[in-house]
Amino acid sequence: MTALGPTDYSLLRQPTPLGKDRPAAATERQELREAAQQFEAILLRQMMASARSTDFGGNDLFEGSDDTFTEMRDETFADIAAKSGQLGFADAIERQLARFIPQDDTLQG
Repeated sequence: MTALGPTDYSLLRQPTPLGKDRPAAATERQELREAAQQFEAILLRQMMASARSTDFGGNDLFEGSDDTFTEMRDETFADIAAKSGQLGFADAIERQLARFIPQDDTLQG
């Protein structure tokens, strides 16, 4: 039986209001950037978890003893790597989705 990890609330936020209370395009672009970075971090966590799940046939002396620490370290590394922009996933996602952000307030009305 596997223990549940801590709940990650970093992706939860208030919904963007519609109409006149809608934030400026710059704010929407910043929200898009943050969401793209969070998605990149999730992608990196999944990649690292998949890589760690491989078995090369050796005996692990401390099998399973440091799983929690490894997960925490991988999460932190993924967050830092995503914010640094070195891999470029977040930039590519942001460029693809930025075209859906209205550029002018007159387009909303």
